[in-house]
Amino acid sequence: MTSDVNIRGIGMTSQRTRTRLVDRLREQGIQSEQILTAISETPRHAFIDEALSHRAYEDTALPIGFNQTISRPYVVARMTEALLADGPLENVLEVGTGSGYQTAILASLVDKVYTVERISGLATRARERLNAVGYRNITFKHADGGMGWPERGPFDAIIVTASPRVIPEALIEQLAVGGRMLVPVGEARSQDLVMVRKHEDDIEQSVLEEVKFVPLLGGKG
Repeated sequence: MTSDVNIRGIGMTSQRTRTRLVDRLREQGIQSEQILTAISETPRHAFIDEALSHRAYEDTALPIGFNQTISRPYVVARMTEALLADGPLENVLEVGTGSGYQTAILASLVDKVYTVERISGLATRARERLNAVGYRNITFKHADGGMGWPERGPFDAIIVTASPRVIPEALIEQLAVGGRMLVPVGEARSQDLVMVRKHEDDIEQSVLEEVKFVPLLGGKG
């Protein structure tokens, strides 16, 4: 990672502030020390506008432009923990790069991340920020996330960071047998975080908890 002071953080973005966030996440039930370490070491302030950097280590969603948000650290930790609960992963597809923060956490914990973002401005900004921080195991694509990335599949796991009304069939098809997918499903005001497990002969779905994400939209912007 780069040693730039903006990445390390000072004041409200210092390591001490990150440690307080990790303590809060642990109190809320996040148990994986591996994930808590990744959150402690990842400069969330580098993935939001400088004007909001003093709020980077609050457990809250923040605006990132284009009517999108960076997810709460708890939600990022919860989804990552659920995705990794069955063991290590090699190749993961992320649908919705957004700020790049969830991408960074994943890249700290899995071998390879493929991330798709439909909004050109977000895709470009996230790529620049992730490269600046020093991640080298991420491959980017500006495309309709609901279509996945079939050329790179099948994937051990898929994480969707925006909410479709129904789970896109294209994503299920790109999931490897034995793989799992996390996706928030529902309407704008009410969504369930659904775990999808793909078996040889069937698809298993289970609801983890209620969440709130921006809608998953089609096309490119």
